Amino acid sequence: MNVKEIEDLFYQNLNELGTMANELNKNNYVTFSINKHINYTNVCVSRCPICAYHRAEGYLLSPEQVIESALKAIELGANELHIVGSHNPEIGIEYFEEIFRKIKERAKNVVIKALTAAEIEFYSKREGMSVREFLDRLKSAGLDILPGGGAEILVERIRKRIAPSKVTSHGWLRVMKIAHELGIKSNATMLFGHIESYRDRAIHLYRLRRLQEKTNGFLAFIPLRFHPENTEFSNLKKTSLRDILKTIAVSRIALSNFKGIKAYWVMLGIKETEIALNYGANDVDGTVMGEKIAHSAGAETPLEMGKGRILEMIRRAGKVPARRDAFFNILEVYK
Repeated sequence: MNVKEIEDLFYQNLNELGTMANELNKNNYVTFSINKHINYTNVCVSRCPICAYHRAEGYLLSPEQVIESALKAIELGANELHIVGSHNPEIGIEYFEEIFRKIKERAKNVVIKALTAAEIEFYSKREGMSVREFLDRLKSAGLDILPGGGAEILVERIRKRIAPSKVTSHGWLRVMKIAHELGIKSNATMLFGHIESYRDRAIHLYRLRRLQEKTNGFLAFIPLRFHPENTEFSNLKKTSLRDILKTIAVSRIALSNFKGIKAYWVMLGIKETEIALNYGANDVDGTVMGEKIAHSAGAETPLEMGKGRILEMIRRAGKVPARRDAFFNILEVYK
């Protein structure tokens, strides 16, 4: 698909889009994981206009605090750790190496999904090393997967307004390409519903599709609904349910070479997520356990969701819940 073909999808009938997107999912399963989010710091020199996370009182968790939080979650059944933060100039690669190694020493089978491409670029530059060397060291310490954050919109005209001090579109894609070449899988995101156009979204999706054709390193795509509260774009309203459903359906069609399209309940809302499962989404992320970034911008969803509630949500959508690992291998089906 080219950019125009993807853009044209946004103008098609919503129900027809939903049907088309749903048919691309191979079965009636909707997957989820038992995961834990740990946000290690909110101190950030980039201070993006679109971000609310850095505006709260600054904090930095010690390696011991991150490890303790991770191990408690693992005791509760978590098999995937999502560790992200911001651009904090007070820490470097040794901070992350210590955390990853000590977690793996205690729980070698847990999957560490940590540091966005934006964080990778920032910290590698701070250390004066190449992205490849930085990632290689983190992989040796226990890093398994990169999360998809920091992509925002992969169009420089938009990035210069919403995240002018963050990694460029080219830089984000370059980090992901290098990670894939090193055998590190990743996810990808898109922050939508702010100042971008349908064409900007189409360019974003096209660039992800093209990189996936080259590397096959992406696992899932997560469309993230923008929450304007406490940001410099607080005058904007949250985008509509119709726009959410259209974006998810187009994403499933445009990214047919991705295993998963997530309806991330933390950012979308629980009711919206349930409906989105019939518009191409085939994953709801997971239990989450303590996410802070979206909630700092006004997300009104719970800080975590138990497995029972996730099963109910998926079943209400007429789908079959299936627990997966971080690599999208199905572990258990709840028929």
